[in-house]
Amino acid sequence: QIQLVESGGGLVQPGGSLRLSCAASGGIVSIYHNKWYRQAPGKEREFVAGISWGGGSTNYADSVKGRFTISRDSAKNTVYLQMNSLKPEDTAVYYCNAVRNVVEYWGQGTQVTVSS
Repeated sequence: QIQLVESGGGLVQPGGSLRLSCAASGGIVSIYHNKWYRQAPGKEREFVAGISWGGGSTNYADSVKGRFTISRDSAKNTVYLQMNSLKPEDTAVYYCNAVRNVVEYWGQGTQVTVSS
């Protein structure tokens, strides 16, 4: 089964940028719907961005639209989340998700902290 490992999180100042990576193994990431979720302390996990299998259509939560971009590199079997104009409210653990035939797979998460 596919395994997902996130990286690229860290501490960044408001207005800064980060790029998260989700490296897949044990499966071809592009045959899955790929998504990013996040969970802030004391809050439920929420959808951030998604990219469909194959065709590459994308969708975003309203809170990140215009600031975040999801993409996929099939050659590297990796999904990315480019995050620009970061705000303190973007602080959360970010999780990579892959879905195929209603079965979901999750990574372990990577912490993003936006603070001055």
